[in-house]
Amino acid sequence: MTASNSQLGSKNEGESIARLQAMIDESNSIVFFGGAGVSTESGIPDFRSVDGLYNQKYKNPPEEMLSFHFFLQHPEEFYDFYRDKMLYLDAQPNRAHQKLAELEKAGKLTGVVTQNIDGLHQKAGSMNVLELHGSVYRNRCNRCRKAYDIQSIVQSQGVPRCSCGGVIKPEVVLYEETLDLNVMEAAKELIRKADMLIVGGTSLAVYPAAFLVTEYLGKKLVVINRAIQSFQGANLVISNSIGEVLDQITVS
Repeated sequence: MTASNSQLGSKNEGESIARLQAMIDESNSIVFFGGAGVSTESGIPDFRSVDGLYNQKYKNPPEEMLSFHFFLQHPEEFYDFYRDKMLYLDAQPNRAHQKLAELEKAGKLTGVVTQNIDGLHQKAGSMNVLELHGSVYRNRCNRCRKAYDIQSIVQSQGVPRCSCGGVIKPEVVLYEETLDLNVMEAAKELIRKADMLIVGGTSLAVYPAAFLVTEYLGKKLVVINRAIQSFQGANLVISNSIGEVLDQITVS
């Protein structure tokens, strides 16, 4: 009598979870590198899946409306789209965010490197978070560089403007903009020093951020993503949602 595919899948995943648990237990400087898939369980849509932002229909492609030149040339259209599709201020941390914060509090995880701009890692309690693409919670005048909080964007009508008359820009990295070099260098240093790197909820298709994985030279590289079956150089690949996987991990 042979086991069904579902039984085999369950057994294989159980073995993978047990292996992940053992790797975490023997590690003391874990770094987590995550993307949009980490926040989908909080109700924030990702970009590249079938139902993702890039597969929805708008007057202009999302990549165009989230570009720096579009922000400069069409600020009102930019903000209509930005407020509608990029701000999820009522979203709450999910199982992945909470477990990562728990691992950091236990002294197992040294930091989170995220491509997300939603601030959910901090909301869950994570302290050392490097935001590669910035945050919707930080905003600055494009002219005088005065800082503004998120309410300045939410409560404004049309294009939010500074007291100096300049246009306020979210401190998020738009297309055509470069990543903050200080944040990138800090992320590289964090990953280089890690004894375990967990990559979750990212397709590793966005560069230069995806190059960060190559900074890890250890032997405990774990990739968790429901859309990835294998990854070159990974010591363990788990094809499931990051929240469901991490929820099964015990922190001691």
